Amino acid sequence: MSQTLAPAVTDGGRSLPRSRRLLRAVAVVACLPYLALKTVWVAGGQIGIPAGSPLLDHPTGMAVANVLTILMDGAVIVLALLLTRPWGRAVPAWLLAVPMWVATGLLAPIMAGYPLQLLVRAFGGGAAGTSGGDGEPFLHEWVFAVVYTGFIVQGLALGALFVLYARERWGRLWRGPVGDLPAGMTGRSQRAVAVAAAAFALFPLTLRTVWACGGTTGLNEGVVADRGSDFHVLESLYVVYLLAAVAGALVLAFRRLPALPVRVPLALAGIGSGAVACWGGWMTAAALLSGGDPADHPTALMLLTYAGQMIVGLLVATVGARFLAARSAGAAGRPVT
Repeated sequence: MSQTLAPAVTDGGRSLPRSRRLLRAVAVVACLPYLALKTVWVAGGQIGIPAGSPLLDHPTGMAVANVLTILMDGAVIVLALLLTRPWGRAVPAWLLAVPMWVATGLLAPIMAGYPLQLLVRAFGGGAAGTSGGDGEPFLHEWVFAVVYTGFIVQGLALGALFVLYARERWGRLWRGPVGDLPAGMTGRSQRAVAVAAAAFALFPLTLRTVWACGGTTGLNEGVVADRGSDFHVLESLYVVYLLAAVAGALVLAFRRLPALPVRVPLALAGIGSGAVACWGGWMTAAALLSGGDPADHPTALMLLTYAGQMIVGLLVATVGARFLAARSAGAAGRPVT
């Protein structure tokens, strides 16, 4: 007699474990507070926004940013459905991989950063990143707690759904240790791209390390005045993600650490590249659209750091994508190029 750990139910004609339905529901429900809050702001409400907040100085820019972030969080719901509905199996790999890479890149630093910030504050650290250059708070503290908690839950639920989906659809692509990869799995072009990513990483890695350690080289006056433990935690995380991205790419391209499971450098490259590229792009957009006090305008070194992150992330993502494409071709019996 056989038993199943999770009772299966019918979902659109496909047998779906109840645990996945639960994960999908959790991912969707976790989006609702953020979507509700942003919708109120788009409609002109100011719940959670203090009267003196600098956000109120740029209503048009705030409205555009809120609409954009509503669409982005709505995409999480679409992804949760795609990963659990029968039609999700027919979606081309790239059409799923790209938004998942972006979602992972945007959520991973929050999922790691917010708990670390709270931990550091508990041991006497001072919060930062919640006020403007003159000390006015951007948002009430409860907004950060609600929004970031929602993001963490979204990330955990969506990540679990993606791992289950990817293991069933593409699990063969990351089986075994690095040393068992075929000799032709990586070519000169992939090694060149990995080395280029490592070279480009030196600049943002150096500045992020300086900022994490308390240095102010290249920072504008507003950031310098508003630094605290939250700022240093995030800068330290960017250093970690840059190192993870480059390490993952180099291991895949040069087949180092032969006993290491292939999934480890793939995860490092995927999460690390997404974090540095997506947040580099987000900070670049926010910096270019910033107005008001000249002290809050980004310096050239800040913009170069963000741009460097984007380049590193895209190069590392290229290494990972080409690796998976080559292994998929090899598994299908096609020649690897």
